[in-house]
Amino acid sequence: MSVLPLSFVSQPEVPAPATLKRLATTFASRAAAHDRDASFAFENFRDLESAGVLRLTVASEFGGAGGGLSDASQVLSAIAWGDASTGLVLAMHYIQHGLLARKRHWPSPLRALVARSAISEGGLINQVRVEPELGSPTRGGEAGTIAERVPQGWRINGHKRYATGSEGLAWFVVWARTPDNAQVGMWLVPGNALGVRIEKTWDHLGMRGSSSHDVIFRDVIVPAEYAVDLKAPADAQKSDLHHSAWFTCALNAVYVGVAEAARDFLVSYVQERAPTSLGAPLSTLPRIREQLGRMDILVRSARRLQESITAEYDAAPGSVSIAELGAVKQVISDQTIEAVKIAIETIGNPGLSRSHPLERHFRDVQCSRIHTPQLDASALAAARERLDA
Repeated sequence: MSVLPLSFVSQPEVPAPATLKRLATTFASRAAAHDRDASFAFENFRDLESAGVLRLTVASEFGGAGGGLSDASQVLSAIAWGDASTGLVLAMHYIQHGLLARKRHWPSPLRALVARSAISEGGLINQVRVEPELGSPTRGGEAGTIAERVPQGWRINGHKRYATGSEGLAWFVVWARTPDNAQVGMWLVPGNALGVRIEKTWDHLGMRGSSSHDVIFRDVIVPAEYAVDLKAPADAQKSDLHHSAWFTCALNAVYVGVAEAARDFLVSYVQERAPTSLGAPLSTLPRIREQLGRMDILVRSARRLQESITAEYDAAPGSVSIAELGAVKQVISDQTIEAVKIAIETIGNPGLSRSHPLERHFRDVQCSRIHTPQLDASALAAARERLDA
């Protein structure tokens, strides 16, 4: 993979609101087709690359913007307003670069490689952990994917599920273990490496354009230095505040964007829709105004909560706890789901039509509850923190 020398890379700025609005509006015009076909929006990511959006959380030392979690959150909500699936893939990309810029836990040459790939080629990156037999590793258990030392470096064999963005990824960060289980961790695998195969299994209720397919790794050879973050199994189970913050808050931002899209649609709809039986726009009815107001309260407060915790993390990461992140995630998830539900109830039967934007928003926002941490884990973490205190 060819990359630009660092001296040729200029440091981009955080995308302007007008740029994000233009991109989101364009993506919204394509979203229904990608949702219907469960197709990956390659053209959206070309547009994001051209606008410099993919560079936002790339470390500034490699020519990126070095944006924080608040910056990422604002961009993700804006993009998800147009297309939730594109927002979800972008969130995963931002998470990886945001962590690399702050934890610096990879060898510097590889950090530079993936950073410059994003800047010069729009190279997307995501971590793949879930496996068919294991399920989510956050629930415990050992990886079934094996990375074995060979003369050329490492040979990787395994099967991953829910690899968001799979068709568009330049890099997979693969969770695996050594055959003797002495080490577990992450291996960097190029998306075009020999032996990487995508099985198009993603046929989901929501986020249908996210290309969250299965990925098979069969005798994939990577250089020795592509073992980027290896640990003893006991150390690998320890919680990581930076990972929790970036993963939780970046995904929160996506679903806030979905709820805002549903609200904005409802505002336009009730202002423009004037049934002959009423002789005036729906927005003149007290019941409609109350419904819209209830929805707006949920959406506004979810956004304010998101802005507060991301700003606090950026200012002082240690001031935010993993339990608090989980609590915020559950509140934002509940409020965004309820908000879109109110929009459907307000419009009635047309809102459940497959041709209606609200129907897509309703399906997409349901996915928020599935992401880690789920409610039971958040509740136990909150209780543990209180009892330990």
